[in-house]
Amino acid sequence: MGAMLLTGLVSLAAIASGCGNNAGENAGEGANEQPANAEAKADAGAGLKDGKYDPPITITYLRPWGPDVKFKDGENQDNNVHVKWAREKLGIELKNQWISPSTNNAFETKLRLSLATNEKMPDIISYRGDFNLVRELIDSGRFVDAGELFDQYASETWKKAMAEDPSVWYPYMQDGKRIGIPILDYAYNGDPVMWIREDWMKKLGLSAPKTLDDLEKVMDAFANQDPDGNGKKDTYGLAIGFKNWINTWMSDAGWIFGAFGTMSNQWNLGADGKLEYGSVTPGAKQALAKLQDWMGKGYLPTEAGLYDETKAAEDFTAGKAGIVVGPHWMPAWPLEDVKKNNKDAQYKAYPIPSGPNGQAGRHGTSNANGVVLINKDMANPEAFFTYQNYLFDQFANPPIGGEFENGLAEGYDWVMLDGKPTTDAAHTGGFAPEKYTLTFDGARIPGLNMETLAKLADGGEAATPFEKKLKLSTPQTMLDAAKIVLEQKDITMQQLFTGAPTATMQMNNDILAKMEKDTFSQIIYGKAPIDSFDAFVEKWKASGGDQITQEVNEWYQSVSGQ
Repeated sequence: MGAMLLTGLVSLAAIASGCGNNAGENAGEGANEQPANAEAKADAGAGLKDGKYDPPITITYLRPWGPDVKFKDGENQDNNVHVKWAREKLGIELKNQWISPSTNNAFETKLRLSLATNEKMPDIISYRGDFNLVRELIDSGRFVDAGELFDQYASETWKKAMAEDPSVWYPYMQDGKRIGIPILDYAYNGDPVMWIREDWMKKLGLSAPKTLDDLEKVMDAFANQDPDGNGKKDTYGLAIGFKNWINTWMSDAGWIFGAFGTMSNQWNLGADGKLEYGSVTPGAKQALAKLQDWMGKGYLPTEAGLYDETKAAEDFTAGKAGIVVGPHWMPAWPLEDVKKNNKDAQYKAYPIPSGPNGQAGRHGTSNANGVVLINKDMANPEAFFTYQNYLFDQFANPPIGGEFENGLAEGYDWVMLDGKPTTDAAHTGGFAPEKYTLTFDGARIPGLNMETLAKLADGGEAATPFEKKLKLSTPQTMLDAAKIVLEQKDITMQQLFTGAPTATMQMNNDILAKMEKDTFSQIIYGKAPIDSFDAFVEKWKASGGDQITQEVNEWYQSVSGQ
């Protein structure tokens, strides 16, 4: 999904900024002078006095710095409130090895050049972005078995959070070793619900759609019974856009495939226990037949094949479409825009409907959104765990009375106002010091966010600092949607192939992807009969699909043991 994820409120995916090379190129070299050894690893508390290293330990690192990272005057990547905190609280000096803007892939280019010329690597690399670059770093052999270190040094809070979905390790495994540590994110954050114009539902006397048949009645009414009351036939049922893909992050249609037991454009677990590509299954043919039928009846936008995710959603906010499918956070953006066009407009979240056999399915969201690699030559790898353990134990779900009860840093993400703490950006200046951390967001426990939202949706008391913060920042519409997401968690269909592109993928993927898009588009628009799907499947298999399926399953067996 390369565009946006929201965690309570919208947070734009980091694009990248920064300034040129930093004089810290050789900063903290003392931390890298000796390779880590068994004795150094044996005592995670070596050098710690009251939880602080004395003398201090330097951690050199690299990570992309995006334009979403905002500093106060006089502060920068190497000199800010979080760097100061790490030094004073933990005795850890955080030093960027270098800083490069990651717009136009500048960060990636510089890192690849450093790798190719065998330049000194930092102690830690934290990264979100090009998965091929991650695999190049892992394949270089310059990074340690981080899973072994994690088992030895990670706190119970962090281990429990990671154990919510052990498959987050799979993308970063090599020869059975966990080379990269997944950076955890909130679970279910991109899992979709169905958003429907509630004022249209009430006006036309419609009932909540529980099945695709029910949904068709709603879409027919939206297309043919003038729900906006303007006397024109200018509305339709479902806003979707498949310019980029059908199974996508917003204005999604993947759930239609889920109603027939599959999920397009991803690898799912088949009945035989092996991975299968969802776009070439019998269920995909049934879903395409349904989309073709809906397009022919005027339930879908005729521009769907030209719309990307955002453009399709604009038809909902413009009052042209009555339904759009996407994440629980859409009230934060863009759904509220519907009220700019009609101040009386109402919308509400509904569960994903089921298909003819009672099945329902939605695409899932990974519990991770990045990776940490640890240099084999890092003298004190335990220092990184001291740092990250503290954030998991004290910041991820702050205890009452803890130092992060109100936020990460007073005067940045929270201030005192009339004797009470507030996180209102109008008073704080909108600073987000968690974005200064080594892992971009400080520390996140995957299940905590959605579970808290669901609790609050039911009127549960906000007792902890985390719960109180979410209650203040989350509208009821979003709480209700989160509750639906959690209630339908059993219908989630995760992308199960998360490894590097296989050998045949690298050669054939572009051809296969074009073949799939062209065929699906032709079928949906009724320009090709539904049975043309069968010829597509045969051609897909013969053009490398069968070989890719074999390679994908070899990878899956290697990481999962299944």
